[in-house]
Amino acid sequence: MDFLAHILLEKTPQTLQGQCHSFHWQWLGEGLLSFTPNTSYKKSVVFSAGIHGNETAPIELLVQICQDIFAGLLPLNVRLLLVLGNPRAIRQGVRYIENDMNRMFYGKHLQYENLAETQRAQELEVVVKQFFEHTDVSISRYHYDLHTAIRRSLFQTFALLPYQKKIYDQILIESLAAAEIEALVYHREVGSTFTSFTSAICDAASVTLELGAAKPLGQNDLTQFTDIDSILRLLLSAGALPSRKKSPVHIFKVKSTIIKRDDDFRLNLSADAPNFSSFQQGELIASQRSGNDIAEKNQIRILFPNIHVKNGLRAGLILEEVERK
Repeated sequence: MDFLAHILLEKTPQTLQGQCHSFHWQWLGEGLLSFTPNTSYKKSVVFSAGIHGNETAPIELLVQICQDIFAGLLPLNVRLLLVLGNPRAIRQGVRYIENDMNRMFYGKHLQYENLAETQRAQELEVVVKQFFEHTDVSISRYHYDLHTAIRRSLFQTFALLPYQKKIYDQILIESLAAAEIEALVYHREVGSTFTSFTSAICDAASVTLELGAAKPLGQNDLTQFTDIDSILRLLLSAGALPSRKKSPVHIFKVKSTIIKRDDDFRLNLSADAPNFSSFQQGELIASQRSGNDIAEKNQIRILFPNIHVKNGLRAGLILEEVERK
């Protein structure tokens, strides 16, 4: 099964399900492929990529994982759903066609015009919800949503955890540490991302992983993400997680969200400033007619700065590092 080729060629496979090695597979729709082991399993896992169509390194990682499962090179001991989120944007090599899909989940799609990406976000919600609902309550649920950042980052690999009131899943946290991610960001409020939906509605342990910067298909150096790839594969084979080798993960919490409200919105950053750039107390972070954002403390960081979003949308996250005890 060439998962990506069917999307790029806009073709449906001739065979939509089958038995291979020790699992059953099923094509659930464009970019939606499920695997169920023949033997008992303890986890149901969703791996997704391509919610933004130009973020190609995660797409290539999932395609390789898919190929190795079908080739019998990667043992499958969990129930798995692979998702390539935005096929139209993937084909065109763009972030999105009409609107950012990762702002449409958890009911937010109702605020957008009913176009192809709105319909796709609704489809993903239905398919993922059904996938998890067909799992016994004793089976643990996990969702790893893989992205790449628009701009370079001071921390090449980092992860974001959606806001939740329940305690964060320890196996999820341990897997991120073992994957040698450099920074972990905790959201402070429920969002409209894919992982916000799976965390809140599907009761999954969910995380957004950011890997490097967006590049065209075929131009990624996947060796930069060997640690993360290895951990994703261990999760599927139910192998033991290795100990972390790097220095401890930097922990951040989201202090506030920068919203672009006016056409004169500006960020006090150069166009090539990296994610996690810092501001000192009193420095201007963003300006616009309706009010400015000012750093309230030293070493305030900014994540996902983007002046090109539409008015009313997030133009950046203000972070504060959590001191280690």
